[in-house]
Amino acid sequence: MALTVVDPAERQLITRAQNGELAAFNQLVERYERLVYAVAVRLLRDHQHAEDVTQDTFIRAYSSLNQFNGASFRAWLTRIATNRCYDVLRGMQRRPAQSLDAQVVEDEPRWSLEPPPDDPEQRMLQRALGARLEVALDQLTEDQRLAVVLYDVHGYDYDEIAQIVDASLGTIKSRISRGRARLRELLRADHESRELFDAVRRHMSDDDTDGEQPAPRSWKAERSE
Repeated sequence: MALTVVDPAERQLITRAQNGELAAFNQLVERYERLVYAVAVRLLRDHQHAEDVTQDTFIRAYSSLNQFNGASFRAWLTRIATNRCYDVLRGMQRRPAQSLDAQVVEDEPRWSLEPPPDDPEQRMLQRALGARLEVALDQLTEDQRLAVVLYDVHGYDYDEIAQIVDASLGTIKSRISRGRARLRELLRADHESRELFDAVRRHMSDDDTDGEQPAPRSWKAERSE
């Protein structure tokens, strides 16, 4: 897969922001705050921590903008965010133990890139299936889970993920392949998941869930007086 490049309009925004134009940086925040928050909340399984990481990510990005010279700005931002997430997890000294079965699934980033279905029955089935997918996803190793989430949920390409986690393309492809295989194994072994998959297929042929969750607030930079 070809290396992702920054589009000209975004490159212009970055250059303006690097030259001190706050409005340009805030346009970048608007473009990526939902994505950064969605990645953080999947890794941390805690909305408050995810909000804090998102805010800290943009603060750090703003203060180190002149260090960016890569091909993918969103990968650069996501690397800052994932590093902060792992700092938080290390500070907690444990993996988050909270089960998404106990939460309203709508509170989490959804699994499909399609809008949620209008049919209440289908929406209920997909919420239940999304919860089972999250439980299975949480049983992957950390590196596999991050690779699968970035690639299959949020649409990053191999090169961007390699940039985010500082690994080779071969390693990234292996993690995604192994992670997907483990997910299939877990879901096939889960009777409830199989029943939900069958029910969704019967009800409608193609819907999964959305990869992004609107961030509950904006993290735009403001000039201090």
